[in-house]
Amino acid sequence: MAEKRPRLEGKVAIVTGAGSSGPGVGTGKAISILLAKEGGRVLLVDNETARARETLASIEEEDGVASVFEGDVTSSADCLRMVEAAIDRYGRLDILVNNVGIVVKGNVVTVDEDDWQRVMDVNLKSMVLTSKHAVPRMIEGEGGSIINMSSFLGLRSGSAFESAPYSASKGGILALTTTMAVEHGRDNVRVNAIVPGYLYTPMVAGSMTEEQRDLRRRAAPLGTEGTAWDVAWATVFLASDEARWITGVALPVDAGLLATSPLAMLDLLR
Repeated sequence: MAEKRPRLEGKVAIVTGAGSSGPGVGTGKAISILLAKEGGRVLLVDNETARARETLASIEEEDGVASVFEGDVTSSADCLRMVEAAIDRYGRLDILVNNVGIVVKGNVVTVDEDDWQRVMDVNLKSMVLTSKHAVPRMIEGEGGSIINMSSFLGLRSGSAFESAPYSASKGGILALTTTMAVEHGRDNVRVNAIVPGYLYTPMVAGSMTEEQRDLRRRAAPLGTEGTAWDVAWATVFLASDEARWITGVALPVDAGLLATSPLAMLDLLR
C-alpha cells in the first residue's frame, strides 16, 4: 500500500495570532502545528515574538517547516510585509488563516468607544487588511484557501459576560466571509469561516471557575469540552484540497451548541 501523502504537501500558509495567549495551546498554536504536520510551510505571525517562537519550537520538534514574523495585523503596511515575507521565504502563498481576536467587556450602554474600535480593528479590520494583500498573490498562483475565525457569538447571544463589540465583530466576520467567497470565487480563492463554540483555551482559562467550565461543557448536545485541536483539525480540512468544492460556509465546531436551545438542554443543565 502506498504511503499516505501529507494533506498540505507543497502548500504555504500564513497563520495570524500563531502564539498562545497563556500557558497551554491556543487555536493559533494548534492550527500552526497541524498545518506543518500535514506538510505545510507556515509563517507564524504574532505581535509578540516570544509566543510565536514557542509555536515554532513545537513545530521544529516534529521536523516541520515554519518561521516567525512579528507584525501588527491592524497595519496595512505590516500585512503587506507579512505576505511578502511568506513569498520570499517559501516562494508562494496558498493558505491564510485569520485567527487573531480579542475581547472587551461591555454592552452598548457601558462599552467604552475606544474599546469598541479596538475590537473592530483587531477582530474584523485585520482580516480585510491581511486578505487585501494575500488574495492578489494567491491569484498569481493557482488560487488559495482563506479561513476566518468567527464564533458562535456572531450568531447567538450566550457569553458568560456582556461583550457587544466581540459579538458584533464575529458577526461581521461571517458577512465578510460570504462576500469574499462570492467576489473571489472565479479567482479560485475559497473563503470559509469556522464558528467555534465553548472552547477551553488559554484565552479563557484564567477567567472562569471550575463550575463555569463544567456548565459550558454541559450546554451542548455532545456534553464534551472543546479544545484548540478541534478547531485546528477543521482548519486543516478547509485548507486542504479535500475541501476544493467548499466555499462561503460557516462551519460550526461546537459540540452541537448551535443546533439546540436552552429549553432542550434544561434537564442536562440542572
